[in-house]
Amino acid sequence: MTKLTGGQAAVEALKAEKVGHVFGLIGSATMEMFDALYDASEINLIGVHDERTGTHMADGYARMSGQAGVVLAGQNGPGATNLVTGLGQAKAAYSPVVSIAGSLASSHVYRDAFQEVDQQALFTPITKKTWTATSADRVPEMVREAFRVAMTPRRGPVQLNLPRDVLSAQAEFDTFQTPETYRSQSVPAAPAEAIAEAAKMLAGASRPVIIAGGGIKNTGGHAQTLALAEALNAPIVTSPGHGDAIPFGHPLNAGQMGPRGNIVASRLVREADVILALGTRVGFNATFYSYDNINRDAAIIHVELEPTAIGRYFPVALGIWADAPTAATQLTEAIGRIKDRASADKWTAAYKAERQAFLAKRDADAQVDAMPIHPSGLFKTLRDVLPKDAAVTMDAGTLCLQATDALNYWTPKSLFTPLDFGLVGFSFACGLGVKLAAPDRPVISLMGDGGFGMTVSELSTAVDHGINTVTVVMNNGCWGAEKAYQRDFFGGRYIGADISSPPFDKLAELYGAKGYRADTLKGMAEAIEAALTCGKPVVIDVAVDPAALYSFRRDSFKHRGG
Repeated sequence: MTKLTGGQAAVEALKAEKVGHVFGLIGSATMEMFDALYDASEINLIGVHDERTGTHMADGYARMSGQAGVVLAGQNGPGATNLVTGLGQAKAAYSPVVSIAGSLASSHVYRDAFQEVDQQALFTPITKKTWTATSADRVPEMVREAFRVAMTPRRGPVQLNLPRDVLSAQAEFDTFQTPETYRSQSVPAAPAEAIAEAAKMLAGASRPVIIAGGGIKNTGGHAQTLALAEALNAPIVTSPGHGDAIPFGHPLNAGQMGPRGNIVASRLVREADVILALGTRVGFNATFYSYDNINRDAAIIHVELEPTAIGRYFPVALGIWADAPTAATQLTEAIGRIKDRASADKWTAAYKAERQAFLAKRDADAQVDAMPIHPSGLFKTLRDVLPKDAAVTMDAGTLCLQATDALNYWTPKSLFTPLDFGLVGFSFACGLGVKLAAPDRPVISLMGDGGFGMTVSELSTAVDHGINTVTVVMNNGCWGAEKAYQRDFFGGRYIGADISSPPFDKLAELYGAKGYRADTLKGMAEAIEAALTCGKPVVIDVAVDPAALYSFRRDSFKHRGG
């Protein structure tokens, strides 16, 4: 038995979980934990400048690594409230973020004490679970519970509040449990009868399509999905924000579907007779919950690990509760045993021709000579110069809406977006977490000037810890999505839409990073190539045409909440 403070026990519990990085902002409320981290050589503390961006780093780390990302808010009250946006984002992305914050000493609760806020009530709606440790001897149990809940499908963020007196109190501790002793190591397969029925439906389809979502991307299930698609000779579309679920170069990959996806993938889902929804909710960004974006007459086979998601937005012909890659393998085997099969060859051949024509037109239509830089030319240049193993992070906003299906994602996982939370100010910080999870891969973070201005202080974090990402600031001098709304729905009555910023390339240099300014596509291509080899965090300030905004007119006004 060893006597430890609650703070020391919390760090020992993190070590038992094999945590390699903690993103944190120091504060007095959790000083016992920070002091214990001083001696924890196994854990790299990434000192951040804002708890919000620290949470985005933990989110990016979690998504890329497949393990929980840990953020530590040193202060109760304002330090804790700064976590809210990041945890709301992580919940929307089903990202396993373990958030730990100090909280008020137990004897001061309900006394309007210094920096008092009801953290239990604050975090409960935006996490899978929020709770407060009650004694030092239970801290390891609470940390285990945090990781258990965060990592259990569907994954998501949790909040653990540690009162000051619990962190400073001492207790006797024995061994600290490791994950394999208390967490499930298996996932459910589909029932044989459900697989047989689904295989019969798919084999009998003349216009089949597979929708691959987060349940494929986050589990690395692209190989199983491709094997199934090849057995069916059926095209695959990906749900929005998961365009990297399937490698770009595969001929059956149609790209991202939906009202904001590309025209080829979107048409496939509107015309398919059998749809296999594989690890996707078929939710807002994929469909706007409307049959305008999915065939009303299609038979939907919905495979999901979260049973409450099955058939939630569209009635299904068959719902299957199972791990999506496992079910894909089962279906491939079952389809191979079926002799009498309809032919999807004509459907798929037509799709392939249309897909190739779309990609060729995308390049041909790119405005590569426009001045100032047009987004279509910018994206073509990025397609040409980014390495195939690059990971790309994005914000919300008009330019990133255009970028999501305009880039090529060759290597799963390689696309990280705010998804349904639609958050501006996410990309740069997320990219830092992604880079720490995959240090050998190039990480490119796309942002507008507004979003980067929100989070630019984390350049210090990148420089201090040698996190060498490349941030491309698509600078159009405005809040682009909002300005597009004002143009499309409010008669161009612009208010609050235009913003000013310092030269971000020069600002980067002041932080100790490398900065480049690009006013031409040639200059941007040269800057990207230099950035990837300079050995520093890089900011490229790119002047983009402020008039080239995303058009919302094709999206019904009633759906503008997304």
